[in-house]
Amino acid sequence: MSLEFISIENIQRIAHDYGYWAIFWGILLENLGIPLPGETVTLVGGFLAGSKELSYWFVLLDAIAGAVIGGIFGYWIGRVGGLSFLIKFGRIFRISEARILSIKEQFSENAGKAVFFGRFFALLRIFAAPLAGIAEMPFGRFLLFNILGASAWGSAMVTLAFFAGKLVSLEQLVAWVSQFALFALLILVAVIAIPLWWESRQEKKLESGE
Repeated sequence: MSLEFISIENIQRIAHDYGYWAIFWGILLENLGIPLPGETVTLVGGFLAGSKELSYWFVLLDAIAGAVIGGIFGYWIGRVGGLSFLIKFGRIFRISEARILSIKEQFSENAGKAVFFGRFFALLRIFAAPLAGIAEMPFGRFLLFNILGASAWGSAMVTLAFFAGKLVSLEQLVAWVSQFALFALLILVAVIAIPLWWESRQEKKLESGE
């Protein structure tokens, strides 16, 4: 999800005008939950590196640094006040505090994987770090997976745009990557939601004595 007025053309223009700072801040702010197209910013940076307008290594460093620092801020936002907010928010949808704490516990068991692989999923890239903070994942462990995930994601996106940008248009590349990220998110939601729905259904059956 991104602000509609930030088109690929505008991102390219901003990257031309502000260079590496535009890439760094675009990715960092997305990780803070601001609806900026961080993935597109990274692809634009890699594309410009492929056309020799920017340095591949500086773009890659920007992508990793922005993702890591943004993730750290997101983690502490979740750690400091995320759980109380989540409980209040859950009441609106009649989700009990016990249920939220149960989900928190389940997330804690897979927090490392979520922080690492969450980089490659639309939306989860924004929420993985705050959720790790809410789950009270030890900061040292979070930092390790945050750096590893940011490095893997940044390397994949920048390198993909660097080479693929010479074969297809930037618009086509961004469209393909966005479609893949959305499709992967839908699969992930199904993998998580279906077992939870089945578990809830079985609990209701037991309570009703069926």
